[in-house]
Amino acid sequence: MRTPLINTAQALRERMVSKFQVTQTAPEAEMPPYMESFLAHLRLLVGVPFGYLVPDARLLPPESIRFFYLDRSWTDRVVDGAIAVGKIGTREQAHHQAHDPGVRQQLDQTERIVRGLQRGRVFSAPRAQVGTRLPSADVITGFVLRSYMVTGWPQMDVRAYSQVIQEHFERASPEVMALQLKTLRLEVLSPSILIAMFQGIPAMVTLDQPHHGIQFGVVQPNDPLHLKLELRQADGEQLGHQVNVPLRPGTRRVVDVLSLWKSITNSGVANLAPQSGGGSFALQALDPPWSQHFEGTIDKGGMEGNGGFLPNRAIAVRVSEFATQQNFKAAVTNVNP
Repeated sequence: MRTPLINTAQALRERMVSKFQVTQTAPEAEMPPYMESFLAHLRLLVGVPFGYLVPDARLLPPESIRFFYLDRSWTDRVVDGAIAVGKIGTREQAHHQAHDPGVRQQLDQTERIVRGLQRGRVFSAPRAQVGTRLPSADVITGFVLRSYMVTGWPQMDVRAYSQVIQEHFERASPEVMALQLKTLRLEVLSPSILIAMFQGIPAMVTLDQPHHGIQFGVVQPNDPLHLKLELRQADGEQLGHQVNVPLRPGTRRVVDVLSLWKSITNSGVANLAPQSGGGSFALQALDPPWSQHFEGTIDKGGMEGNGGFLPNRAIAVRVSEFATQQNFKAAVTNVNP
């Protein structure tokens, strides 16, 4: 029988004395991808019961929004609790304490791609070489919204910016996108509750009606029998001029489309899109998009804001761009029958 190199008592003593059971450079020290993804999702409260986030319904009444900071100490304890499931002795406890800084450093990077993982756009976190110091985690802020807006527009466009920008700005312009904070999480928790989390402290948050949710509509004043239509120029910006919307004889809710088209054509308004087809007519009949703005900082009096329709939003500017038209024509021309 072979004599063991070390007996049980000596092995136990070695485990108690040395906290490093596996060096960080060893393959066994790396977290499995599924575990890393799970812990990164916990960092952003994915899977945490809603009762721990809002313990009482009175904290989030209907038609309300609550902005918050994410407590890093709290989320670190959540991660510790998940890892504690595998701790059955002092050896595992020592191993966790030794490698906890490295685990936290890697999760600081992985939490930034959680939304990409959920949307299927990325599949793994970036890896740094051994000894390379990764950037530390940024401050995470966010809000919980309980509103009929979530029910009506579950795919609303939510963005946060590092500074306040005056309205009528182009969301996709390079200057504006440079001020946009990274969205770490945007998820509908229930038919009326939405949670959003951002990397950094926002000075302005916008909630916009999704472009595909903009529908045809007319202005309905106090008298429902006298409807109005706001005229637009070629890029979709409203001109501040209204025409009456004619209804079919004997009806109160059916629009006489031909008469409305003639009213638009004969309005004599300058800069009006030429009424040469269905596209130009549809542009005139679009509802203005709704946008809700919140401005301020969470730590200085809270975020404040109000919402409304944006009549001056150029909703068709991209279609009117010459480059877009040429690319579309080229794509249609090159389509194989």
